[in-house]
Amino acid sequence: MSMRLSTTALWSAMAALALVVLPLAARNLAMIPAHIPLDPNEGWNAAHALSAMTGHTLYPKPPAWMTNNYPPLSFYIVGALTRLTGDAIVAGRLLAGMAFLAACGGIGALLRTMDCDGRAAVFAALFFAAVLLVGSDYVAMDDPQMLGHAVQVAGLLLALRHRPIWAAALFAVSLFIKHNLLPLPLATGLWLLWQERRAGLQFLLWGLAFVLVGLIGFQLHFGASLLSQLMSPRLSSAANLRAALLHLWWAPLPLVAMQGLRGDRWSLLCFLYAAAALALGLVFAVGDGVDANAFFDLAIALSLALGLLADHGRRNWLAAFCAVPVLVFLAFTFTDNNFFFTRGFAAQSARDIAFLQSRPGPALCDQLSLCLWAGKTAQVDVFNVGEAIKSRARDPAALTRMIASHHFAAIQLQDMDALGPQVRAAIASRYRLDHTDDNGSFFTPLYN
Repeated sequence: MSMRLSTTALWSAMAALALVVLPLAARNLAMIPAHIPLDPNEGWNAAHALSAMTGHTLYPKPPAWMTNNYPPLSFYIVGALTRLTGDAIVAGRLLAGMAFLAACGGIGALLRTMDCDGRAAVFAALFFAAVLLVGSDYVAMDDPQMLGHAVQVAGLLLALRHRPIWAAALFAVSLFIKHNLLPLPLATGLWLLWQERRAGLQFLLWGLAFVLVGLIGFQLHFGASLLSQLMSPRLSSAANLRAALLHLWWAPLPLVAMQGLRGDRWSLLCFLYAAAALALGLVFAVGDGVDANAFFDLAIALSLALGLLADHGRRNWLAAFCAVPVLVFLAFTFTDNNFFFTRGFAAQSARDIAFLQSRPGPALCDQLSLCLWAGKTAQVDVFNVGEAIKSRARDPAALTRMIASHHFAAIQLQDMDALGPQVRAAIASRYRLDHTDDNGSFFTPLYN
């Protein structure tokens, strides 16, 4: 393809991506204050942020039915921000939204550091933003994933600017925000060793030291091992892996296009990062409850690779062509993608919050954000407790007795089997179904 046609293709792809990214990002950011549940993660993260803010136990132990298998830093940050917003979910969304923008800007800054032109940097940032906005609900959602990525992108910038010790410190901090962010520090360490052994050894040894200090500090402060907290019981299956592959609808073309990169040091970094991100993403995806975020590292790696391609003159068209699946996918999925931001769902959620609020006493909520907005405290970590029950790591007898005694004034579940058959049977015998909608099934005590 001629240089002129290739450049035209790139500009056209950038324009199309911008038309997707700008309104979707504006929609997500505008809905930050709205009392609409975007994902069960939101209420779970908010509940722990409230515990951190109020000095309650951040890592409860049985017989408590709330659990915590995340590192602690995000909860303290969101807890501090909650003092300004008055709403932990809104605080978490605000932080995630800012982190998303920072990650997009950081991708552009990385490519500029790699001596790419501004056009290539903008294209890469737009591609990354479009993949997340079209293929996930994590943009401005109360979850620490985006904050962790933003910190790691800043760490990589420091590594590229010959600050390996400061880079190692930021990568260590990121792992105490979200523990699954392993691909980039691994790829950065290997790349630095290949490029400059001394800098690579500094990065790896200081990084290990910072992580060990963090683990010791956690043990001293919480009286428990962070690693044991992270390894909560979780079922895994080949079916999960097959389902996870559907999250990679956007990736095949960029993976193929990467073969057009020249063999320079920046291309090597992208190859190492993409390989680590794909391999570890697939490993993580075997477990229950893993979402599209398992492949956000791959999205960053391939966005950087496409930015390098976009800076390569006649190869611009390769980068531009990779935007096509994003546009096609959105055309077929926009209704589902946009559902949680509609007026109808907002009205439905308001009714559900009012329903929970009208029932005096504690409530069991799968969608904890509904309970928190209704003024209820978090009672049960439905997903993690359910995984522990199903893997026989925890006996549901005490929970079934609570249900049988009508301990909960209301119950909301999206999956009736989430807590196992014994709990489902207890609910069926002691509660009646009040209503079902897009937020799940709502139950009230059945009195004889």
